[in-house]
Amino acid sequence: MDTLLVLIGMAVAASGAAVVLTAVRHPQVDAGAVLAELEGDGVQLDEFTAQLHQPFMTRLVRPLGTQLAGRVGSLLPRQRIEQIRHKLLVAGLLGVIGPEEFVVVQAVAAGAGLFGGLLLVRLVGVHGLGIVRFVAMAVAAGVLGPMAWLSRERDARQSSIRRDLPDVLDLMAISIEAGVGFEGAIEVVTRHFHTPLANEFGRTLREMELGLPRRDALQNLKRRTEVPELSNFVLILVQADALGMPIGRVLRSQALEMRSKRRQWAREKAGKLPVKMLVPLTLFILPALFVVVLGPAAMSIAHNL
Repeated sequence: MDTLLVLIGMAVAASGAAVVLTAVRHPQVDAGAVLAELEGDGVQLDEFTAQLHQPFMTRLVRPLGTQLAGRVGSLLPRQRIEQIRHKLLVAGLLGVIGPEEFVVVQAVAAGAGLFGGLLLVRLVGVHGLGIVRFVAMAVAAGVLGPMAWLSRERDARQSSIRRDLPDVLDLMAISIEAGVGFEGAIEVVTRHFHTPLANEFGRTLREMELGLPRRDALQNLKRRTEVPELSNFVLILVQADALGMPIGRVLRSQALEMRSKRRQWAREKAGKLPVKMLVPLTLFILPALFVVVLGPAAMSIAHNL
């Protein structure tokens, strides 16, 4: 009977996880139809038609997920919501999932961990204090799992920005030396690159086109990425703009410095490889080698004795 209840609870938790994960996904809107509507081709996409372009499961569970996320957001402290929002912004996921929805995903994952832990405890036969420890570890894994995924996405995005920064600065320097302005150089970057760094520069360009001062737009770029090298570049660029220094020369020097740092990163990663190889070498390769080399000798000695 207890096992049946645990199985029912796990099914409910899995259903809740599916509802939340489906609800927080972006609807698949036909971009061609939207562009055709903007160009006046006669295609009308009102709110009802736009909803019909969404998948059925998204139309079914999106209102439920939005309502649940709104209630969760009203219960959590505002500071905690802002912290999660900033982490999602740095990871480039704020347009995919909101902070309230992320908290809901954590809650559902914790519930799934609770029921999964109870089921494993029942199957393994753990008793006493071990039940509490096992279930607590399963719930903690459910809570920390989404945070680990968010940290991994943030690190991957920052690594991509750090890797593309020298090439982007080179292209901007060449464009400015060819007579293009700073905004035009950013537009050239957005046309030739399709990376997170180019997307961030494109957002900075749109902010400047909407009337935001260049200094504030660059500060927003630094806040959205939190990459030390890019933050240093923004600081130097703001100072050069305030002092009237040639931006092309600044970009060229920064590009050379970023290339030197990228070579240092490559050497650092290459230096870490032997240490990382010790674990698989010790756990997998050396035992098999010992079995192959010493196995026949050990069998011969055992047979003679």
